Amino acid sequence: MVVLLVILFITIALFIWGKFPPDVVALMSMIALFLSGILDLSETLSGFSNPTVLMIAALFIIGEGLSRTGWTALAGQKFVAWAGKSVPKLLVLITLGSGVLSGFVSNTGTVAALLPVTVSAAWKAGTVPSKLLMPVAFGSNTGGLLTLTGTPPNIIVSNTLTEKGMESFSFFEFGLIGLPLLIIAILYFKYIGYRLLPNHKTQNQPVNIDSEVHKWISNYSIGNNMYRLRIRSMSQLIGTKIGDWEFEQKHNVSVMRLRRRHPSILKATPQFVELPQPDTEMRYHDIITVKGSATDVDKMILEFQLGLIPRDFKPSEIKKEFINQEIGMAEMIVTPTSFFVGRTLPLGKYLQKSGIQLLGASRDGKPLADKNITIKAGDAFVIRGSWKNIEALHEVYENLVISGSPEAMAKDVDDITIKSYIALGTLLLMIVLLVFEILPGAIAALICAGIMMLSGCVPIKKAYTGISWTSVVMIAAMIPMGIALQKTGTAELVSNGLVSTLGSIHPIMLLGGIFLTTTIFSQTINNSATAVLMAPIAFMAAVSLGVSPEPFMIVVAISASTAFLTPVGTTTNAMVMGSGGYKFIDYVKVGAPLLLLFFVITMLVVPVFWPF
Repeated sequence: MVVLLVILFITIALFIWGKFPPDVVALMSMIALFLSGILDLSETLSGFSNPTVLMIAALFIIGEGLSRTGWTALAGQKFVAWAGKSVPKLLVLITLGSGVLSGFVSNTGTVAALLPVTVSAAWKAGTVPSKLLMPVAFGSNTGGLLTLTGTPPNIIVSNTLTEKGMESFSFFEFGLIGLPLLIIAILYFKYIGYRLLPNHKTQNQPVNIDSEVHKWISNYSIGNNMYRLRIRSMSQLIGTKIGDWEFEQKHNVSVMRLRRRHPSILKATPQFVELPQPDTEMRYHDIITVKGSATDVDKMILEFQLGLIPRDFKPSEIKKEFINQEIGMAEMIVTPTSFFVGRTLPLGKYLQKSGIQLLGASRDGKPLADKNITIKAGDAFVIRGSWKNIEALHEVYENLVISGSPEAMAKDVDDITIKSYIALGTLLLMIVLLVFEILPGAIAALICAGIMMLSGCVPIKKAYTGISWTSVVMIAAMIPMGIALQKTGTAELVSNGLVSTLGSIHPIMLLGGIFLTTTIFSQTINNSATAVLMAPIAFMAAVSLGVSPEPFMIVVAISASTAFLTPVGTTTNAMVMGSGGYKFIDYVKVGAPLLLLFFVITMLVVPVFWPF
């Protein structure tokens, strides 16, 4: 027991010091437990086979799917639109949102879904993620107290009553205390917590695709010489392919995009052909976006009997015209040894080898107005193609510089597609599986993560990069500490001593003692393990005093979910640590006042709804 306490104190000290990454500290703690003989090999490595750890990894993939299909960008924009530039309003929205959602979805699932949304919303609102992510974690922990299935401790204490021959808690009974606590958490972060939250600078600022596109439109004059043309009923283009007419060579005009006004259902033709290729067939009433001089376009209109759709290309229109979940834009700079140097290419040219289009060119910081560009070293281009092809451009042509991160920009697209609804449906499926306990949580999450990958919402090659391995490894390595505390009898010894001391004074004193003991353990032990340990002790203490065990069971569930003082107390705290750039001491500064408020409210409210 003494050796265990030494290891525990050293582990906490290293977490607070912050010199080593938290996952490394957790791994050192785990190894120390084995080398000291406290745990055997299977107990030491048990965290890496724990279903919770697998579930966390799967939930990160699900969150990545929501991010890649536009929901996080859209939600972030809505949060900012509702809150404006008011960070306190944004705090209220995300704390309320995470709390309500976690009442029906696991806390980890809630944070995994909202984490990328919150990071995006923070930067767009002019603040940093560290000002918003901790409220998401604490809000989800609190929201778990709204329903019976909101968090495992609720189920554990309810089952304890059933095993003892008493009636279990109803599904929404926990909401009698959970709702007041959630309201307190929201008010706390709006008026007090916001001032205590750290202002850490992190490198996870997402690319603002709107500002990037507007910059390119200005620097490269992309909107110039672009026109929309309609293929009329008498046009000889109907039924022919784009490549048949050699528009670039013979007419000095490039076809940029094609929209089907009458798509063929039988042929499953898409409504938009984002990157028209030589074999793309043209049909009656199609609308083609072309780039060329006004003189050349006029000649094309007359020769092919086309209709001009007069419309100015505003920056927002160009973004909508050229960017979506599948197709994107990027900036490319040509180096002196590049394949392109010395070659003459027309703007709008579709390069089949790489699958990209040249939208605009700039030399020495000035846009090039010529349709045909003889490329020199240092020339910059705005290119268009699938996000996948843009990322792979280096593999096709060497000695090119791609400015920015295409992958990060793709996540900032708020365009909703079929894949977006697949991702949302997958999230709803997981909620149903968890709420009705159709499958174990880990299996449900793994199935839904598989759907995300197989449907293409998350590319299989990108699935592992979307997982925060620091959080996963740290959680897996800290689970053995909870086992050691129970195995050595340390937890039970401290609990029994506190109960025997306070129980003889007054039930409310014992209730407070149960709360404090449980919350102390919950700072380092998994909340489920804490509830399993404390529920029978609290029940026996209540029975021996001749009072109802119900208030004590409720308090165990509440205090097991109040791990606000450490990043390792709950999975959700660990999940936001890296993205928020938090240090160990940050949790103490922000969490201690909230924990005190929860203690006071619990002592006042619980005896009212569940009398002794």
